[in-house]
Amino acid sequence: MPQPGHFSLMDHTKTVIIIAGPTAVGKTSMAMAAARMLKTEIISADSRQCYRELNIGVAKPEEKELKEVKHFFVNTHSIHDEVNAVVFEQYALDVTGDIFSRSDYVVMAGGTGLYLKAFCEGMDDIPAIDPAVREQIVREYDLQGLDWLQQQVREKDPVFWRLCEQQNPQRLMRALEVIQSTGESITSYRKGATRQRGFNIIRIGLELPRDELYDRINARVDDMVRAGLVEEARSLYPLRHLNALQTVGYTEL
Repeated sequence: MPQPGHFSLMDHTKTVIIIAGPTAVGKTSMAMAAARMLKTEIISADSRQCYRELNIGVAKPEEKELKEVKHFFVNTHSIHDEVNAVVFEQYALDVTGDIFSRSDYVVMAGGTGLYLKAFCEGMDDIPAIDPAVREQIVREYDLQGLDWLQQQVREKDPVFWRLCEQQNPQRLMRALEVIQSTGESITSYRKGATRQRGFNIIRIGLELPRDELYDRINARVDDMVRAGLVEEARSLYPLRHLNALQTVGYTEL
């Protein structure tokens, strides 16, 4: 048994509780309740709440919640930083070890499935991509739209095209930047090996009836607009080519 203040990531007496689900289903309130009960801290697994410059449109925990329970991966990065599932995996593992040195539990909450998968199972190693390549692809996508992006991926990476979410621009842009930078399909880097974590993981998936969930989302959007979301989006408009701003809400505004 590790001594107080010391922890190994191969300690099966420790547990991460993951609270997942769609937007507005109640992840934050359940994570807060769990953290209070277990006297521990929260890691956000949301791919946009980490950005300091994005506030209203990413539904960050309220200031009083951040003060009551310590949160990680909230306001930790700039929109100019490269943040992806690989970055999150290492960040979250490091923070998990830190929290486990003083608690038997960690609470993780978020709706970014790829980030949760990276934490639980690990990610394949893909070479670093030149930011200029990514920015050029984003600019072309902004100018020419989804049809152009789909055509590029279909022609340059037909293997991935047959397997991918063909309506998901983020996945398509990622595949295109990889093949343009490396000459290899993104599928060639997928080994499919699941890494074993040395701690327990409990997954809790929240859901609500569709009508109730949609009512909550609509109410949240109204609240965001009243809070100044349009003005926030306008202030970020000159930086719309950045990967951090290729996200639901800001893109539409």
